[in-house]
Amino acid sequence: MMDAARRPHHDGSPLYVSHSAPALGDEVAVRLRVPEGYDAVGRVLVRSNPDHEPVWVEASRDGAADGWEWWTAHIVVTNPRHGYRFHLVLADGRVEILNQGGLTDVDALDGQDFALVAENPPPAWMDDTVLYQIFPDRFARSQAADARPAPHWAIPAAWDGPLDPVHPGRGRQFYGGDLDGAAEKLDHLSDLGVTALYHTPIFPAESNHRYDASRFDAVDPLVGGDDAYLRLIEASHARGIRIIGDLTTNHSGIAHDWFRAALGHPEAPESAFYYFHDEANETYETWLDADTLPKFDWSSAELRRRFIEGPDSVVAQWLRAPYGIDGWRIDVANMTGRLGRVDLNAEVRQTLRRTMIDVNPDTLLLAESTNDAASDLQGDAWHGGMTYPAFTRGVWAWLADPRRIPHYGFHGELSNDMWFFGLPTGMPRYSARQFVEQFQRFTSQIPWRVQRGTMSALDTHDTARFATYASPGAVPVALGLSMTLPGIPVVYAGDEFGLEGVDGEMSRTPMPWDRMAEPEIAARIALYRELIALRRTHPALSTGGLRWLHVDDAGVVFVRESAAESVLVVATRGGVDARVEAPLIVGAAAAKRLYGDAALDVDADGAVRVRAEGTSFAAFALPGVTAPPISAASPALEEIDPEAFVQLGAPSE
Repeated sequence: MMDAARRPHHDGSPLYVSHSAPALGDEVAVRLRVPEGYDAVGRVLVRSNPDHEPVWVEASRDGAADGWEWWTAHIVVTNPRHGYRFHLVLADGRVEILNQGGLTDVDALDGQDFALVAENPPPAWMDDTVLYQIFPDRFARSQAADARPAPHWAIPAAWDGPLDPVHPGRGRQFYGGDLDGAAEKLDHLSDLGVTALYHTPIFPAESNHRYDASRFDAVDPLVGGDDAYLRLIEASHARGIRIIGDLTTNHSGIAHDWFRAALGHPEAPESAFYYFHDEANETYETWLDADTLPKFDWSSAELRRRFIEGPDSVVAQWLRAPYGIDGWRIDVANMTGRLGRVDLNAEVRQTLRRTMIDVNPDTLLLAESTNDAASDLQGDAWHGGMTYPAFTRGVWAWLADPRRIPHYGFHGELSNDMWFFGLPTGMPRYSARQFVEQFQRFTSQIPWRVQRGTMSALDTHDTARFATYASPGAVPVALGLSMTLPGIPVVYAGDEFGLEGVDGEMSRTPMPWDRMAEPEIAARIALYRELIALRRTHPALSTGGLRWLHVDDAGVVFVRESAAESVLVVATRGGVDARVEAPLIVGAAAAKRLYGDAALDVDADGAVRVRAEGTSFAAFALPGVTAPPISAASPALEEIDPEAFVQLGAPSE
C-alpha cells in the first residue's frame, strides 16, 4: 500500500478552490491533485448534496505538472453550506472517495465532505492575524489606577503578590490592572509582531474576571471607563493592532440592572430576559449552578433588541464610532440560547452577526466552544472558534508531561492531580501520530474557511499554562505548530515570559514587566518574536493548503502550499528520519532554511530525506506549486453522452 502522503489531495485553499467566499448561485471551480501513476485514475466525479439530494458533475483532466495530475470540476453553490466530495474511478474499476474525512474505498459521511460557505466571509485581515490575549486586571497597571479605591467586593493585592486560588480570593482578588496600563504596553505587542488584541470583559461586574457583568453599555471605571477604552482602541489602531472584545451572551451577573428589575418582579419587562422557576421570580436558571450568573432566555424579543439586534444594541454600540472595535469573542457561545429542549443558538448567532454586518462588515466573530464545536462552526455566523480539542488538547497530550503539582481548588481542597481541560480522566499520552489523528478528526466536519478562523492556542485564561507541563524543549515545537498549522495563532499574555500556572485560576498571574531583561525571559520573548515573524512573513502559513508528508510516533513533516511559495515544517519529540518520495515535495533542491536545525537533503532519485534530532522544530521555504490552467466548465453528469467518456486508464491531455 502506498504511503499515506502519496495520495490524491484537495483542501479549501486557493490552489484548489477558485473562490472561498461565494454567494448562492455562484459557480466555483474545485480541483483535485493526484500523484502521477496513482492507480491509473481514469475518471473523477464530484458529488454535491444540495438540499440533501446528490448532484454529480464530471471533472476534466487539466494536465500534469511536477509529477502531479490535476482535475477540475465546476459546481454551483446552492446551500449556505455546500458540501462536495471527489469520486475517483480507477483503471480496475475500483472507486475511491476523498472528502475531509480522508481517502476511503467505502462510502463516506456527508458531514465530513469538503464545504464551501456562501456569504458571511471573514474580514480579509483575519489571514494575517496573530492574536494576543490579555486579562485586564493582571496585564498592566497605570499610575491612574493608584487613585481608584478598591470596590466593595474586592480583596486588594499587590502586583507582585501571590495568587489566591481559594474562594472568595479566587474571583475577588484585585490587582488593579487597567486599560491605560494596557495602552502603555502596546509597543511590546508591536515588537512581538502580534496584530490583534483580545481582552477578556471590561464591563462593570463584581469579580476580577468580569464575566458576571452588571451592565454591557459602559466600561468599568475600575479599568478607566469609556474614555480609557477609547484611548486603548485609538492607540492600538495607530499601530495596526485590531481590538477584539469579549461579550457574555449566555448570562449576566446578578448585579445587572436587567436582572435586578426582574428578580421578584414577574410583571417587569425584564422578567422575560431570564429563566425563572417560580411565579414570584425568586429562583432562576444559572450557568453551571453558579447562583451569581443567571441565564438569558433568548426567546425574548426585547432582550434581542437591547443586546444583539439593530443599531441601538449593545453589540452595535462598541462596533460603531467613536469606539470601532474590530470584532467580538462570544463567551459560552456553545450554551447560548440552549436549555433542555430549547435551542435558539443559531437564531442568536445569526442575529448577532447580521447586526455586525450592518454596522461594519469588516469585523470578526469568534465563538467560545470548549469541546467538539463542529455543529455550530459551519460559517453561518461564527468565523471561527476558541475551542480546544483539535489543536490545544492534542499538542498537550503529545508534547507535555503529566506532573503532580500540589495546588488548591475552589473550596480550599489540596490536590496533586494534573489539571487537563476539565477532563476527570486526566491527560492522555499521545504519539505524534495520535496528535495528527486527533487534529484531523476534529477538523473533518468544519469547513476549511472556518478552520482558518479557529484559534490555535497553547493556553488561555481558562487553562493551565502549557509551560508548566511542557516536556524538555517542547515550547518551541508547540509554539511553532501554532504558528504553522491552519488557524489563528494565540499568545496568552505572559506565555512569552515563560509564566507557569497549574490551572486556569493560577494562570492569571500579573505580568512581571520588571523582569523583561532577565536572560531566560529575554530568550523566551525572542523565541516568540522569531516564530511570529515566521508566520507573518510567509503567507502560505496562513492561507496555504496543508498536506501531511510523513507521520510516525515521534514526529511529523507537513507542507503549507500556495502558488507563490510553500513552507515545509518538521516537528518532533524524539527525532525523525523520513524519506519522502518524489514528487511529494517539489523544489526541495532550492529549499531555504527558515528556522531550526533539521537537515533536508535530496537523494539521486529525487526523494527528499528529512532528519531532525531530539525535540525540535524546523521550517524551510520551498518554491510555490505549479498547476496547469483550469479546464472550462464541464456539463452536469446527466447531460453527458456515455460514449464520450474517456477510456479508463488512458486519460487524454
